[in-house]
Amino acid sequence: MGMPVKPALTLAIIAAVLTAVLALVASFTRERIASNEQAWIRQRLDALLPPSTHDNDLLADSIAVTAPDLLGSAQPVKIYRARRAGAPVAAVLRPIAPDGYRGPIELLVAIGQDGRLIGVQVIRHEETPGLGDAFESRDVHWLDRFRGRSLTEPPIQRWTVRRDGGDFDAFTGATITPRAIVKAVRNALEYYQRNSKRIFDQPTE
Repeated sequence: MGMPVKPALTLAIIAAVLTAVLALVASFTRERIASNEQAWIRQRLDALLPPSTHDNDLLADSIAVTAPDLLGSAQPVKIYRARRAGAPVAAVLRPIAPDGYRGPIELLVAIGQDGRLIGVQVIRHEETPGLGDAFESRDVHWLDRFRGRSLTEPPIQRWTVRRDGGDFDAFTGATITPRAIVKAVRNALEYYQRNSKRIFDQPTE
């Protein structure tokens, strides 16, 4: 014998209302997460490129490019563009160092119009606490050594850690992480050098 019509209808209405409420909550949650992510990345961009250095909104003036060989990911990688009065000032690339010790390391690499590094930040990683994460624990100024460097300072063949004959110190007890970061920064500089005009000419996403 089938369920009476009225209780069945009531259950259907309750189910529909619950589904709508859950969809609404999920939508608000997604928006909150997206908003938090935007605020989080804006803070990091402002730390690399103070707002006084440009007059545009970096988050709004961004593109996505795919270059697995130089930017470390088969997925599109973001590039934020800084301009003043419409003229290019700097680009902040968001490459991946795919060969970290415990997995990919996501970076922000700020490069001036002249091809020199303005700064580098690690924004996501899973490196071993106390060893591979030395750039944010034991040696918090390690990333500062990239500032002002370019593909000619040092020469490109010396863009690796000292253990491999390069110009960059590793961390005590950890070579794989700094090696991966140095390589990713060098590759980002190379990508910028090859594509700087296209980076600034490409329409915003």
